[in-house]
Amino acid sequence: MRATRLFLALLATAPFAAHAKDAWITPAEAAGFRTTPSYADTLAYLEKVAAASHGEVSVQTFGTTPEGRPMTVVVAAKDGDMTPEKARAAGKPIVLLQAGIHPGEIEGKDAGLMLLRDFAVTGKLAHLLDHAVLVFIPVYSVDGHENSGPYYRINQNGPEKMGFRGQAQYLNLNRDYVKADAPETRAWLQLWNQWSPDLLIDIHTTDGADYQYDLTYYLEDAHKLPPSIAAWQKRVIEGEAIPAYEKMGHLASPYLEFKDGRDPTKGIENFGSGPRFSTGYAAIRNRAGLLIETHMLKPYAVRVQGTYDVVRAVLAGINKDPAALLKASKDGDAWAASLAAAPDAAVPVTFKADPTPKPFTLKGYAFTQTKSDISGDTWIQYDPTRKKSYAIQSWLDLQPDASAPLPAAWAIPRQWTAIISKLDAHHIPYTTTQAAVTVTATQDMLTNPKWAEKPFEGRHLLRDVTITPTQETVTLPAGTVIVRADDAEAVLAANLLDAHAPDSLLTWGYLDAIFEPKEYGEPRVMEALARKMIAENPALKAEFDAKVAADPAFAASPRARLSFFFEKSPWYTAQKVGAYPVLRLDKPALQQVH
Repeated sequence: MRATRLFLALLATAPFAAHAKDAWITPAEAAGFRTTPSYADTLAYLEKVAAASHGEVSVQTFGTTPEGRPMTVVVAAKDGDMTPEKARAAGKPIVLLQAGIHPGEIEGKDAGLMLLRDFAVTGKLAHLLDHAVLVFIPVYSVDGHENSGPYYRINQNGPEKMGFRGQAQYLNLNRDYVKADAPETRAWLQLWNQWSPDLLIDIHTTDGADYQYDLTYYLEDAHKLPPSIAAWQKRVIEGEAIPAYEKMGHLASPYLEFKDGRDPTKGIENFGSGPRFSTGYAAIRNRAGLLIETHMLKPYAVRVQGTYDVVRAVLAGINKDPAALLKASKDGDAWAASLAAAPDAAVPVTFKADPTPKPFTLKGYAFTQTKSDISGDTWIQYDPTRKKSYAIQSWLDLQPDASAPLPAAWAIPRQWTAIISKLDAHHIPYTTTQAAVTVTATQDMLTNPKWAEKPFEGRHLLRDVTITPTQETVTLPAGTVIVRADDAEAVLAANLLDAHAPDSLLTWGYLDAIFEPKEYGEPRVMEALARKMIAENPALKAEFDAKVAADPAFAASPRARLSFFFEKSPWYTAQKVGAYPVLRLDKPALQQVH
C-alpha cells in the first residue's frame, strides 16, 4: 500500500512523455496535471469520446448559465439504456455524478473524463456500467469555471489556475438547492426531476487542517434519511466502496470538521449539512447522497486519481447488487409517503449533536501551536514529514431537534406565486380547488422576527421568529393550491413550506412582506387610543410601565411607546401582520376540499 501511495504522489511531478502518442490522453494528463482544461476543451474531449463510444456516451445540454453558456450533461450507459425510461425498464439504478459546483475544486471533471474514456474507449473499465446508468455533469458552475485565475483558492495545491467559487451572479450553488435562486439550480432541478437519480455523488476539495488522508467523505446522518437509504449507504458505501478504495492505495476518512481548527485533538463534529447543500437535498428527496472531499494540500494528480478510484469503487458496489439500490429508493419514497398517516406526524428539520461522542483515530501530522504576534490568536503549523496518529473524540452523530408538523395537506392561496413557483421548480405535485370552500385550518402566527444583519447568498435570512399555531375558520377561494402530505415528496414539501424549517422559503426571505403592516396611525390619534385602552384595561398600564422600566431603548422611543398600544388594538390585528399564508389541513378539512 505504501508503494502505491508513493506512486500516486510521484504522479504530480512525473513526466508524461510516455503518453504523448496516446490519442486518448486527457488534457489534464497531457499537462502533467499542472493545469485543468477550459470548458471548450473539456467539451471537445467529451464529444470525441462520445463519437468513439458506439452509442454508449451522449453529450447533451440541460440549461443555460447567466452569461449564456450551455450547461452540459453526459449520459453513459450500455445496451441503449440512455433515457430514464429505458434505465428503469432495464432495472438499472441511475447515478448522478457532478463536478465543479465549486469550480476551483475541479478534480471531478478531470476524473470524469478519464472514467468515460476508460469505460467507452480503452476498455479498461468496460464493466463500469454493466448494471447502472451514469449521468455526469462535468462542470456545474460553468461561468465560475471560466472565471479562472491563480488567486482564488489560497489553501489549495494546484492546478495552476482555478475557477471562482460563485457563479456569475455571485451565488454559491451549493447553498441554493432549496431556494433555487440561480438559473443553474433551476436547470439542475429539471434534470433531477427528469432522471430521479438513485444516488448523487458531488465532488469537492476540502479546506481545513492538514492530515494524511487524500480523501474524506460525507454521508447524511441516518436520522435525516429514509431507513432504507441509511442502511444502503452504510452497507455499500461505508462497508464496501470505501474499504475497496483504500485497498487501491489510498487513505480515506469521514469528513473532518474540527471543533477547534487550532487544536485537532479537541475532536471532530458534524459540519451541519442541510437541504441547501447537495447531499442534504438528496436526503429530502429520499435518495442516497455521497459528498467527496479530496484534500487540498495533496498534489492535483493524487486528487484526480483518488476521485477516479472512489467513483469506480462506488459503481462497482452498485453493479454487484443494483436491485438493492433500486429497492432502497422505492422503499424511501414509500416511507416518506406514509409519514403523514401517523398520529401527531412530524418531520425533523433541525438536528443537534449526539451528546455522547465516539472514539476516533485521526491519522494526522505532528503540529506546533504558537501565539501569533500578528493575529493575537494561536497559529497552528503542521509538519507533513512527521506522521502521527491521535486518539480523539467524534461528535459526528446527530439527533433530531426541532420538527415540522405533517398535516394531511398544505393549502396555499393562489396569490402567493413565489411559493407556488418553487413547488413547480421542485416538481412537488399539487391540485387546485375548483370552487370556494370554508374549512377549519391551522395557521401559524409569527411574531418577534429577527433577521441576519448581513446578507448571505443574496438574502437576509430570518434568523429567529416565534411561531404560534392557531385554529382558524377560513374560506379557501377557487384556485387555492393543495399539497397532499401522503406523497413521496412530503419531506421535501415540509422543508420548503413549514415555518420551522431552516431552509424554508420563509427563512430565505421570500415572505418578508407578511411582517410589514400597511396601515399606520398618526401619533396624535394613537395618543388618544392609548389613553382609551388604559382606561378600559388597567392591567395594560402596568404592563406598559414595566416595559418602560426594563427597556431603555423602548422608553426612549416615542414611536415604540405608542406602537405598544397600537399593536394590541383591532386597528393592527385586522391587518393580520405575521399571519403565515401556508395553512395546514387535517383529514376532515382535506375531504371537504376534495
